[in-house]
Amino acid sequence: MSVLNMKICMEKDKGKVKMYILLFCRYLKRSRRSHLIERDDIIRWRRRYLTSIKEYRSQGKPIYYLDETWVNEGHTKEKVWVDTDIKNRRQAFIEGLSTGLKNPSGKGKRLIVLHIGSELGFVNEGLLLFEERKTENYHEEMNASVFENWFSNMLQKLPKNAVIVMDNAAYHSRKLEKIPTTSSKKKDMQEWLKIKNIPFNLEMVRSELLHLIRLNKNEYNMYVTDEMAKENGQIVLRLPPYHCELNPIEKIWAQVKNEVALKNTTYKLKEVKNLLLQALDNVTPTHWQNCVKHILKVEEKMCKLDGIMDSVIEPLIISIGNDDSDTSSSEDE
Repeated sequence: MSVLNMKICMEKDKGKVKMYILLFCRYLKRSRRSHLIERDDIIRWRRRYLTSIKEYRSQGKPIYYLDETWVNEGHTKEKVWVDTDIKNRRQAFIEGLSTGLKNPSGKGKRLIVLHIGSELGFVNEGLLLFEERKTENYHEEMNASVFENWFSNMLQKLPKNAVIVMDNAAYHSRKLEKIPTTSSKKKDMQEWLKIKNIPFNLEMVRSELLHLIRLNKNEYNMYVTDEMAKENGQIVLRLPPYHCELNPIEKIWAQVKNEVALKNTTYKLKEVKNLLLQALDNVTPTHWQNCVKHILKVEEKMCKLDGIMDSVIEPLIISIGNDDSDTSSSEDE
C-alpha cells in the first residue's frame, strides 16, 4: 500500500482533532471491527507491474514513459513576494516601486502536451502539442484517434525491444473488439458467444450469458495500442490505477510547468507556447535520470509496504474471524 498517494481526513473528537490517512481504500459500512481495506484488484495490479518492470530492467530492455498534460495561458505562480508596507499604487509610484502583474482573471485557453522519454531524455520529435479548441476537459480532445496516430509514429522511433509505460486513460485503452457488457442486448451476447465458439443454451437468461462472457473475455480483452506495440516487437506496460507517482514524467511535467509559471508575464497563449517549448528544451537526460532514480526508490518502498501490510493485516483477519465465530456461537445459544 503506497503512502505516497493518499488523502488526509480530519475529524473532531472531544475537542481533539484526529487525522486519518486513506490509501486506495473503499468506503465501507461502519462496524465495531473497522479497518482500512485496499482493493484487491489494485494490489494485484501493482504487484504485477512491479514484478514486470523489475524483470524487464534485469533483461536490459529500454523503458520509456509517456503521458499527457496541459498548460493554461494564465498559468503563473499563485504566490509572490509582496511589500506589505505599500498601501496603494500612488505610494508605490512615489517610492519607485512596481505593483507587479495583476493575477489573470481566468485560466484562459490552454495547450495540450503529449511526450515520451527515458533515461536518455525526451524522444527526438516525440512532442505532440496543440491548442485546445472546444471543451473544458482536455481528455475529450486528446482522443483515441489522435493518440493512436501519434503512438504509431513513436513506435518507429523506439528500439524494437522497448517497454512503454502508460496509464489507463480512455484514449490509451480503446478495445480491439467490443465485448458485450451489462448494457448489451441479449442477442448481441448470444452472437458474440456464437462467433467465439463458446457453447451456450438458447434458454439462458442475460445473467447466465454475461457469466459465460466474463469467464472467457480475458482471451479477447485486448487494447489497440498494446497490439500495435506487439506487432512492432515492443511491449506496453500499464500502470496500476491511482499510481501516477510510478511515472517519472510526472516530475518532469512539474519542472516544465514551474518554469513556465515563473516566466509567464503576458498571459498570452503564443508567449506561453514559446515558454513551454523552451522549458521542454531545458529538460536534460540528467533530469530524466534523477526522476527515474526517484521512482526506483518509490517502487522499492511499495514492495516493502506490501509485505508489511500483509504481516499486519493477516493477524487482524484471523482475530476477526475467530471473534465472528465466537459471537455467532453465543448468539445461537
